[in-house]
Amino acid sequence: MNQVMVRPEVEQFQAYVPGLSIDEIKEKYGLSTVIKLASNENPLGVSPVVQERIRAASSFSFRYAQAGTPALCRALAAHLHVPQNCLVVGNGSDEIIDLLLRVVARPGVDNIVAFDPCFSIYKLQTRLCGLEFRQTGLHTDFSFALDKLLDLVDEHTALVFITNPDNPSGYACAAQDLVALAHKLPQKTLLVVDEAYIDFASPLEHYSMLPQVSRLSNVVLLRTFSKMYGLAGLRLGYGIMPDWLADFVLRVKLPFSVNVLAEQAGLAALQDEIFIAETLRVVTQGRAWLTQELTALGCEVYSSQANFLMFKPPMDAALLFSTLLAQGVIIRPLASYGLPDKLRVSIGNAEENQIFLDKTQEIIREYHHSHP
Repeated sequence: MNQVMVRPEVEQFQAYVPGLSIDEIKEKYGLSTVIKLASNENPLGVSPVVQERIRAASSFSFRYAQAGTPALCRALAAHLHVPQNCLVVGNGSDEIIDLLLRVVARPGVDNIVAFDPCFSIYKLQTRLCGLEFRQTGLHTDFSFALDKLLDLVDEHTALVFITNPDNPSGYACAAQDLVALAHKLPQKTLLVVDEAYIDFASPLEHYSMLPQVSRLSNVVLLRTFSKMYGLAGLRLGYGIMPDWLADFVLRVKLPFSVNVLAEQAGLAALQDEIFIAETLRVVTQGRAWLTQELTALGCEVYSSQANFLMFKPPMDAALLFSTLLAQGVIIRPLASYGLPDKLRVSIGNAEENQIFLDKTQEIIREYHHSHP
């Protein structure tokens, strides 16, 4: 057998193992219906306006996309009121994260700083790039320990990653506190604020750094079409950054990473204000209702500004997860985040939320009956 030579960083990697799909759960447990509330997807699915645009554009799939995704950049610039030359659109915001690490950080020299827990892609791509990854914990209430984060930063810190609102807790930090952090960082350190869930935060202007980003020379904002816009399967995200940095990122970015259907879907999604408003209504109302009802069941529910809730059930979390799974309800266990006693549930539509709550209530009741 031939020996394959790979970098040491790669030898230490474990492949990402996704959860079972809806079809796999149906087959495994002999179920006809399964609801998935594990991946923070849009509870309304895909906008009908977007679906029609994709159908209309499908005949152009034989064409290469236009490098740099200029049509969507123009639309985003108008929508967000930012200069077009400050935007980079990618194959999900994951691609922007990877590009920032490759463009800014020097392997073997620089380090990257983030909270623990954090989005796994920060750590994975940092280590793949041969960089040191530094983490510090959150406060016990999952609020941001910004002073502790700052203590990890030195003259070799290339990027500081913060997700706001955070995952898996749903906690959101005031934008003014992140602006203050940006001012305290070394001159060559970039603050990357991942606002994947910012559309669900209220009041938006209190939490989003978008109004301040043009006045900050060391801040990058990441946004996605996966949550509010319901395009998770098409992989579409973007970064808002200083124009000089956007120029360098675009120089090295693969030219056709955003496909023609994803771009057209993004253009249509920005125009469908009815779908956006209805998504926000369903998530906001569902979040408040599930918080109330889970609390009534004895769960400790953490305040969330995202489209999901983190909660600690009054029973073994792993048992609740596995029992729900066998009954056709998929939520997210948080042992991989270092939180084995907690679970995360995405906000679904009204019917999905009710099914999840009814089954959770039944399982908790039976657990307490058998464990008096």
